[in-house]
Amino acid sequence: MSKPDVAFPQSPVVPNMVSGEHQIQFSCHKGISCWNACCANIDISMTPYDIVRLKKHLGISSTEFLREYTVPYEMEKDGIAGVKLRPVENGTACRFMTEEGCGVYADRPTACRYYPVALLSIRKQDEYTDTQSYALVKEEHCKGHEVARSLSIDEYRKEQGVEEYDELARGWRQLVLKKKSTGPAIGAPSLKSRQLFFMACYDIDTFHSFVESDAFAKLFAMSDDERTLVLADDVELIQFSFRFLKQVLFGEQSIALNEDVAKERLERWRSRQVEIEKEAAEKRAKMEEEMAREGFNEEDSGLGYCADEEGSCAKD
Repeated sequence: MSKPDVAFPQSPVVPNMVSGEHQIQFSCHKGISCWNACCANIDISMTPYDIVRLKKHLGISSTEFLREYTVPYEMEKDGIAGVKLRPVENGTACRFMTEEGCGVYADRPTACRYYPVALLSIRKQDEYTDTQSYALVKEEHCKGHEVARSLSIDEYRKEQGVEEYDELARGWRQLVLKKKSTGPAIGAPSLKSRQLFFMACYDIDTFHSFVESDAFAKLFAMSDDERTLVLADDVELIQFSFRFLKQVLFGEQSIALNEDVAKERLERWRSRQVEIEKEAAEKRAKMEEEMAREGFNEEDSGLGYCADEEGSCAKD
């Protein structure tokens, strides 16, 4: 049985998963002895919708928000980037923490809304859609688990207003899981692909300018009405950005291309493939020539062999 791909594992071990019907005992409120303790030591990953909500709350652009309030991180080595909230300078506390609690409570990030529940967005290798499961996080400092208040995870999610956040970040989670499930099959994404992913997911105001540009209009055959709808609202725009990235990064076409430009790009792509194959053949010939001079053969080097799914080797 294949192991599932988890969008954002916190450790090499996948935690015990439970359904939304699972009952928890928890309450967080001002006056509890651990008040603000979790906000004093943060490690908060952001979704694109989190960024849209917070940059609007602060009245700044996404570019400014990313620069002033976040730090990027690699979700996997040489892979696509995630974004985390930047703590206070020379410290670990959230910059939005006040004595009264969260200073941006109405627009707080998804991870804050979920605590102490963890969302596990999972896609099995033989499935095409992701599923949601949950895990309960228990930290020593948190006294909320000692409060006699019982409710299901689904009830807690509704109470915390997280259902909307999950739905509007679903396309992004699918992109992350898709990249993880493809793994080495498509290789590490290029610098250009990583930059495009970062812009389209997180810097929504820059992506807005990109979609509004003449270059975009020349390449994609969107109607004026559709383009106006997408550009009129940041939420619509981030949903469009997920479609755009699925098409550009994985070839899942849902946005029509202008025919002439599409043909030109296809020809360029085919020419580049020929160049890549030629370069690979030349590199192979040079390597074989060097090995012949050194007295090695293919079996000595392991060339021409590949590992199968069980980890054994079989000659091509």
